[in-house]
Amino acid sequence: MTATQTPAGPVVGFIGLGDQGLPMATAIAEAGFPLHTWARRPASLGGLDGVPHERHTTAAGLAAACDIVCLCVSTDDDVLQLAGRLGEGLRRGAVVVNHGTGLPGNAVRLTEICAEAGAEALDAPVSGGRPAAEERRLTTMVGGPRQAVERCRPVFEAFSRHVVHLGAAGSGQMAKLFNNALLAMNQAAVEEIAGLADELKLDLPRLVEVWKLGSASSAALSLLNTMVRPDNVGHLSGVEALDMELFDRALREAGVDATAVTARGLTGARGLPKLVHRLQASAIRP
Repeated sequence: MTATQTPAGPVVGFIGLGDQGLPMATAIAEAGFPLHTWARRPASLGGLDGVPHERHTTAAGLAAACDIVCLCVSTDDDVLQLAGRLGEGLRRGAVVVNHGTGLPGNAVRLTEICAEAGAEALDAPVSGGRPAAEERRLTTMVGGPRQAVERCRPVFEAFSRHVVHLGAAGSGQMAKLFNNALLAMNQAAVEEIAGLADELKLDLPRLVEVWKLGSASSAALSLLNTMVRPDNVGHLSGVEALDMELFDRALREAGVDATAVTARGLTGARGLPKLVHRLQASAIRP
């Protein structure tokens, strides 16, 4: 079957309706694209109640109905497993998009799997978290063939403020891993400077707000007490540590020694709970 486009644009399939995937899928439907969904856990489809979409009972069934299939799942293993399921139904000329964070080498592997079915693949991880997804202001970093990127760009723009094509397969993932590594390193610096301020018994929460307004401002600061909070910091710390391990592995696979950067990033990731709890304790200090 040859991929076609409806007058409303490409038919888009979406798998992975989690914390970030759900608002992304919602944005796609609300932008007017025909949306099709499938979920390993049908209960997760409940988040789309009231949003125009068509549900499928199998991943292959979804693939057979769509021009573009977006995946927003946790790991490369999940992505590659789903690609195998999709292959049974993928339209020739369709595009499979991985919005999750993973290894550049696995992005190349996804391209190879899709090519066997006559389809293309893009690695298009996103940055900004759930708040940015809900506000349609994610940054989407894309690797893969330019023609496929341009076909998918209107869909990406439904939930993104910025869509940047970095190059061949894997380049989107490499950009995301560098982005995450730099955030974690900046968090390490914030934790260190906040520790010194706390030793002086300064009003740390107010001081952080000043830093956000001044030349010291960074995403590491702006996320504090917004996306990064006491109730979720443990989870985010673990995710960031895993991302740093992916970064280190990707660099090693490319023949680059990133030991020092990885260590600094892990310090920032693992120190994030301490930073958040320090801010919380300072706020209630007499």
